[in-house]
Amino acid sequence: MEKDHVVLLGCGDVGPMEEPISRFSELIRPVLATGDIRFAQCERLYSERGVLRPHGYPHCRINPRMSSVFTDCGFDVVSLASNHGGDWGEEALIDTMAVFRQMNIPTAGAGHDAREARKPVIIERNGLRIAFLAYCSVLRDGYEARNDKAGIAPLRAYTYYESRDSNPGVPPRVVSAPYQEDLDAMLEDVTAARKLADSVVLSMHWGIHYYEKIVAEYQPIIAHAAIDAGADLILGHHPHLLKAIEVYKGKVCFYSLGEFIMQLERTPQNAAALVRKYGIKLDPNYPKLAHGEGCHRVLIAKAVFTKQGIQKVSCLPVMINPDLRPEALRRGDPRFDDMVRYAEWISEGYDHKFTVDGDEICITA
Repeated sequence: MEKDHVVLLGCGDVGPMEEPISRFSELIRPVLATGDIRFAQCERLYSERGVLRPHGYPHCRINPRMSSVFTDCGFDVVSLASNHGGDWGEEALIDTMAVFRQMNIPTAGAGHDAREARKPVIIERNGLRIAFLAYCSVLRDGYEARNDKAGIAPLRAYTYYESRDSNPGVPPRVVSAPYQEDLDAMLEDVTAARKLADSVVLSMHWGIHYYEKIVAEYQPIIAHAAIDAGADLILGHHPHLLKAIEVYKGKVCFYSLGEFIMQLERTPQNAAALVRKYGIKLDPNYPKLAHGEGCHRVLIAKAVFTKQGIQKVSCLPVMINPDLRPEALRRGDPRFDDMVRYAEWISEGYDHKFTVDGDEICITA
């Protein structure tokens, strides 16, 4: 008998760089196999072409064969809306899109032009149609897709500073807001996707990296506007850390799911730069994940879709081990309890209620 619902499992950033690639997914494959649709964010360019852009990162372009991590995990749809999508120019991004096309994995958030980058991916399972849209708020100038240029679907934000009082030198309040034209385009896309699908999932590459707990002011503005327009679920990523979970009008926004399968070799140079620039502490147990303490905590978002909408949203606590392999935690494990406490801490100030059901953290208003 065919199921009348669809289970989505949503993961954060993916992009290991060390072979054999297949080992990274070994512990988590059985969990991912329980989903009907599996989503991830791609953090690499899979190409041997292109020219490194100023301020781009050399390690973001790797051999196309390393893209096999996405088939190893069984991902069904992937966002390419990364802040590194333009690091090696249009050629490398176009090659990356082609690599996923060859793997029969549809991609959202990037395209040969703006129209393609904003086009939803629609996955049909068990008689339900789920639309996926993807955008990036942390793009460098020139990385965005245009009418005549390949690139990333932008949902950019700007920053300004408000003085707190009349005393010179008092730290100002940092204010951020989305570009109105980008916000309007996203809302237009969500509205159009609602007409094509039963539910809409929005993927957002956004937020403040390295700093625990902090959510930028522009993020709830985008999240609430998207939900008002018809988005049913928001999957956030980019900050290298978990961020708040919020329930708004009955819909859930994961501001950051954390790094799912990532890798960044720690060198004296990049370690010193991270400590100097962000004041972060580096975990000696993770020499190949140089993003600071806390980045080993990860969540997999889980949503159950029906014709009537999303019936249940939860998350699966996951811990990245020192070999950089994600491991799903089970109730009764002290690390599971630690993850529940951590999720409560980072979500302070945002509407939510967490209850533990088996090995899942269920999320309600």
